[in-house]
Amino acid sequence: MNADIVDLRDFYASRLGEAAVRSLAYSLAPVWKPIDRERLVGLGYVTPYLDRLTGDADNTLAFMPAAQGAVNWPFGRPSLAALVHPQDLPLGDASVDRILMVHALEFADNPTEMLNEAWRVLAPGGRLVLVLPNRRGLWSRFEHTPFGSGRPWSRGQATRLLRETMFTPSGFSDALHFPPFRRPAFLKLAGAFERVGRRNWPIFSGVIIVEATKLVYRGIPVATRADARRRVRRPVLVPQGAGAPALNLETD
Repeated sequence: MNADIVDLRDFYASRLGEAAVRSLAYSLAPVWKPIDRERLVGLGYVTPYLDRLTGDADNTLAFMPAAQGAVNWPFGRPSLAALVHPQDLPLGDASVDRILMVHALEFADNPTEMLNEAWRVLAPGGRLVLVLPNRRGLWSRFEHTPFGSGRPWSRGQATRLLRETMFTPSGFSDALHFPPFRRPAFLKLAGAFERVGRRNWPIFSGVIIVEATKLVYRGIPVATRADARRRVRRPVLVPQGAGAPALNLETD
């Protein structure tokens, strides 16, 4: 079940949400390699991060799952946000250079289908960046943050899924090394906790960040002999193309 758009918006408007954005933006930097004339798509609830990462992008879109809801983005300008079905993105094949997923894969009914669709719309060599709740981290145990909802992941689980869907993991990072406490007095110390946590307990970070590259060649499953016989018996409609003569459907 997806997080609700109102809960997501309220979290990121809070001081705890602002601290989370700072931590994640800092940790995204090592895996966010520049792409010339980039076409960037964010999937999930990504607008707090797109505001910090779209400086070099030529085109940016914010796609929000239908089960979650959507808000306008960017504020005060023509909207670049759209409500979509994550397994059926309104984009052509190989049409974008990078996809950033935040609050997306952990809510997917079928994570494999979601990554297959990401593979389809990414250009050859395109990059996918996943921000996932860490199953070992403290944040996944607190439901007052969106990282405490959905399915948490380990680095090994994410790596296996990426390889199964024809992506090659190429970079890792982590963020949210401070506990998700909401008291103002504690939040003043969040930066210090974050610095100490990066050095001393990175394995217990709140989220893991994985960058993966699209493999250009995908394996095609080999049909069994029985499947081949069934295919031969079925009629096949071959597209004639726009220039083909139209069929005469008139009757006497």
